Amino acid sequence: MCLPLAAIGAGLGVATAGAQAIGARQQAKMQYQAQLQQAEMQRRYQEQAAAAERQRVQQEQASMRMQQAQQQEAVGRELEQVSRKSQAALARARVAAGEAGVAGASVQALMGDYMRQEAGYRAALLRQQELGAVGTGLGLEQAGLASQQRLIGIRQPIGQPARPRGLGIQDILSVASGGLRGYTTGRSLET
Repeated sequence: MCLPLAAIGAGLGVATAGAQAIGARQQAKMQYQAQLQQAEMQRRYQEQAAAAERQRVQQEQASMRMQQAQQQEAVGRELEQVSRKSQAALARARVAAGEAGVAGASVQALMGDYMRQEAGYRAALLRQQELGAVGTGLGLEQAGLASQQRLIGIRQPIGQPARPRGLGIQDILSVASGGLRGYTTGRSLET
């Protein structure tokens, strides 16, 4: 028994359209998998970049704190030196006044002048130290805010790829249309 050309054409049309639909679905699946891999690589990159940024800001802030500690230590040494020099100057003034036979209000005024100078210098150094601490605090805050902004830039949302759909009505209609074209072609060849 011989099948009519129309039936063979319809079968070939259905098979061709079905194969195209299945091929398109497989291609969509492969593309989806590739997009998933790319999104995962992007997520990993973001995590690495965020970790590097956190490390960078920690080092920057540690450096600022170290610099502040060094400045405070230098001011402390300078205050100690001022105190020693002031004590030595007061002692020399007392000895000189005693050897010269000077006593009373003029010696007290000289001693008071030395002590006021030392107090003024101490106050200036302590104010400098205080302003340095405020500056460091502001610098640390600025570094933290700048790091937050960089992290916001790093952690931009990663789009999720669209999941490929299964064989739907469009594919069924395509297969049916292919079968109809094959049938039509087969019928035209029979006549």
